[in-house]
Amino acid sequence: MKSTSEQSLRGQVEKWLAPAPATPVRVTAFSRTPLGGRRYVCVETSSPSGARALFFFKHDDGSWCVFPQTANRRKLAAARPVMPVTLVDR
Repeated sequence: MKSTSEQSLRGQVEKWLAPAPATPVRVTAFSRTPLGGRRYVCVETSSPSGARALFFFKHDDGSWCVFPQTANRRKLAAARPVMPVTLVDR
């Protein structure tokens, strides 16, 4: 199980953007997604190599991730037909 710091927005910003202690980190956008109304935040920081920004999405369990939460994966897998693949030896 992940620790609380790994699930927090601060923990994710430190993990993905690795700002230096004196480097400012700014929230440049925040809102909700059009479908599902899930929260998201865009965080930006700058470094000698240039500015970097990432979007973070809040999941139902309260954790923040760099990818949006999908609908129930089992439901999606059941709804998608499996297409057979035929390999041809050439």
